[in-house]
Amino acid sequence: MYILDMFARKTRMVEEADALKGRSTPMPVPETHFVNGAPLKGPFPEGLETVVFGMGCFWGVERKFWKLDGVYSTAVGYLGGYTPNPTYQEVCTGQTGHNEVVLVVYDPDRTSFRELMATFWEGHDPTQGMRQGNDMGTQYRSGVYVMNEEQARIAEETKATYQAALKAAGHTGTISTEIKPAGEFYYAEDYHQQYLAKNPNGYCGLGGTGVSCPVGAGVPAE
Repeated sequence: MYILDMFARKTRMVEEADALKGRSTPMPVPETHFVNGAPLKGPFPEGLETVVFGMGCFWGVERKFWKLDGVYSTAVGYLGGYTPNPTYQEVCTGQTGHNEVVLVVYDPDRTSFRELMATFWEGHDPTQGMRQGNDMGTQYRSGVYVMNEEQARIAEETKATYQAALKAAGHTGTISTEIKPAGEFYYAEDYHQQYLAKNPNGYCGLGGTGVSCPVGAGVPAE
């Protein structure tokens, strides 16, 4: 009974009135990306586009995207909740409403949004609700946080396509991914940025369904 109650608490979204208050000061982060030297916070070159993905623990998610051709920069942070400039410890309490997410800055002339969506769908299990593998809590929910109507349209279209692919493969789960306009992105602490490049043997709890997404090339398993 205790375990069920704990699961229910960790997977229940906090109400805005009950969220932690946060702070007005943004988190200090490095100027450049640890892996490729690109600006972490911008300004980014003209013509680049951005999107934010939530797929579980953001360490492994960020590595998955910085490896892709056409991705200019990545950063980990928090989005989708109520607490301004939250800390990692606060997000992990479930009392901020935020999701662990990755900001992806990409060149649409070198990679398409559909290809990024293929990486997103194949890179985790989007049917698990408020968890991803052994990681449990609202901060591990699946989400695509879009910047414009075109991204929203493609995200919804590929969601339907991937749901059909899961069903055809005998996967009984229903995709729980939230697709919403991106709200304010709060950068996570310095030590979280490009964590698995700084700590190659660090934890990565990502695991996909094993079902390919028919909208782009798959990404090899880590």
